[in-house]
Order: sequence, then structure tokens, then C-alpha cells
Amino acid sequence: MSAPFEILGTDHVGFIVGNAKQAAVYYQERFGFEPVAYKGLETGSRDRTCWVLRQGKITLVLQTPMTRDHADIAHLAKHGDAVRDLAFLVDDVRKAWETTTARGAVSVMEPTVLEDEHGKVVVATIATYGDTHHSFVQRDGYRGAFMPGYESYTANKPAVSAGLEFIDHVVGNQGDGEMEQVATWYENVFGFHRIWTIDDKDVSTAHTSLRSVVVANENEYVKMPINEPADGLKKSQIQEYVEANYGAGVQHVAMYTHDIVATISKLSANGVEFLQVPDTYYEDLLDRVGDIEEDIKELQKYGILVDRDDQGYLLQLFSKPVQDRPTLFYEIIERKGARSFGKGNFKALFESIEREQERRGNL
Repeated sequence: MSAPFEILGTDHVGFIVGNAKQAAVYYQERFGFEPVAYKGLETGSRDRTCWVLRQGKITLVLQTPMTRDHADIAHLAKHGDAVRDLAFLVDDVRKAWETTTARGAVSVMEPTVLEDEHGKVVVATIATYGDTHHSFVQRDGYRGAFMPGYESYTANKPAVSAGLEFIDHVVGNQGDGEMEQVATWYENVFGFHRIWTIDDKDVSTAHTSLRSVVVANENEYVKMPINEPADGLKKSQIQEYVEANYGAGVQHVAMYTHDIVATISKLSANGVEFLQVPDTYYEDLLDRVGDIEEDIKELQKYGILVDRDDQGYLLQLFSKPVQDRPTLFYEIIERKGARSFGKGNFKALFESIEREQERRGNL
């Protein structure tokens, strides 16, 4: 079913964190995001503090509840620092909210107009898998730093961009047997379509495996792989996530760069930790993926993975979890025509993750 509204892209990724001020410094210093807006006690916000950071077209909103009875306290206690809101930029918030709720989505917030001297923003929110939300945002020429209620912010120390440009896709992990119903929900509620799928016959190691369906909106500006664990001899990374997160949630956010070697070089120098694959991965790389433009020695230096589909190839690398729980992490991706998600790399990736799981005592 098509939808009578258009999703123009990802507006922002909203987090609930224990200390937004310190988390903002982490994303500035490690990933090169620039703080651009703030809401807190100094702006009249008594119940929450929010920091907004941006790099390219990627916007992160870090929010900390400030009162003991705030609704987000329960989310923080259950999930730890985690993604709460995948917000979509749309052409018509009211149509988006009316359409999705009429098709079965649970409303969290009805369409609300926010105004200040810079213009107005319309927002509404619905619930999706686990405790995750989707907000709809309509900006219509709003000229402020982020939204009404926020003040612009300039850091004393400017961030140094790592070359991250936009969100390529966002992955949601589900419990065993829940993937299909979540994928169908996006088809029925949003009118999304399926663009890619794998099962445990496609991707497995000696110990673990997964199943995944990728859904996308009509223009494919929003792409969302939906994962679930598959039976294996030991606990898969998907099951480890679901247990550590106490339910379904956002596993990782994939951020695009047009020069992955330069980006990974900067991020590594900043202290971002990435998963590593054995040097043997590169011995037959060209036999598996064909000719590529990049220097294999440079890819090997940083552990960058390569995969090819019928449209071209892609390069990708995955960070280690960015908080104490083995939940949220990031993917850095560059596409040279490929539209898929690196199925050929999954075995090497899973084996790398399994080594980390074993260190944590969770395999």
C-alpha cells in the first residue's frame, strides 16, 4: 500500500542517555560531530537536557531526563544509553500521523505545532518495535538551529569532521520469531517494500547465524534491515543484543562516506574502536570481488571489508559497541554502485563479533 505522504529522509536520530553533556563530547571528539543546538536549564527546560549534534546531513539528538518521575527514566533503566527515536522528515506530518495510526500504529504524540521567531516545525510521534519511536517532522523553511525550544550552540573547540555525510540505513534487532511480523508492519503501516533478504542458509558460522529482511520507503531514502536470531550451536550476536537491551531495538546506524579510508583513518586516530578481521581475509579478496579502485594494503591496514553485487561494490567497517552494554554500534559504509548490504562479509564479521562475545563471556 502506498502512503499519501512522502518521507524525504531521516530528520534525526534521538537517544536517551544518562549524561547528555558528556555523550555530546564523546560524539564530538570521537566521531567529529559538531554541537549545534542545546536545550536545558539555561533555556527554561526543567525536565530534560538535550544536545543536538550534526555532521553532513546526519543529526543526533542526545536527551537526558532531569526529574526522577520523567517518563524516559524507565527507558534509561531498561535499555541503558540507547536510540529511542528514528525521526523522519516528511512533507505533511498530519497525513503521516493520520495514515499510520489509521493503519494500526500506536500514537505517542498527536501533530503538534512548535513556533518561535525562526518559524514553525510540526511534529508527531508513533511507536514501532520494542520501545522505539518514529517521529514525523515537517520543517517548511524553519530557519533555527534545530527546533523551537532549542538555542543555537557554538563549542569552544570546533569539531573536526570525519567525512560522514548521511545515514545509509538503520538496523533493528528483534527477538526470535519477530522479524516477519515487524517487516509486515512496515509494509502495512508505512507502505514500505522489501528490497533484500537473507536467512540462516545464506549467513552462518560454525556457531551462530541470523535472518534479515530489509524494508525501504518508496524513494528508498529510508532503508531498515530487520534482524532476528537463527538457531545455532551458541548464542548469536542478535540474541546477545536482545538480552542486553531487554528487548528489540536499534542495533546499529550505518553512516555513509565517499572516502572510507580517509574517514576510518580519522576515526581510528580519534580513538574509535573497530572490529578486526584476520589478514587472511585479504589474500583472495580480488578473486571474490573483482577489480576495485582502492589499495588493498590500505584496506587491510584498517580492516575495511569489501563486497560486490550485480550493481557494483561496497566498502564497510563496523565499530565495537559504543557503550558498556553490547548493544548499539556504528557502521561506516561507502558504496561504489552496490545496493546490497555486504552479505559476502557477514561470515567474517560474525566471526569477529564472536571473538568479542567470547571475551565478554556471552558466546
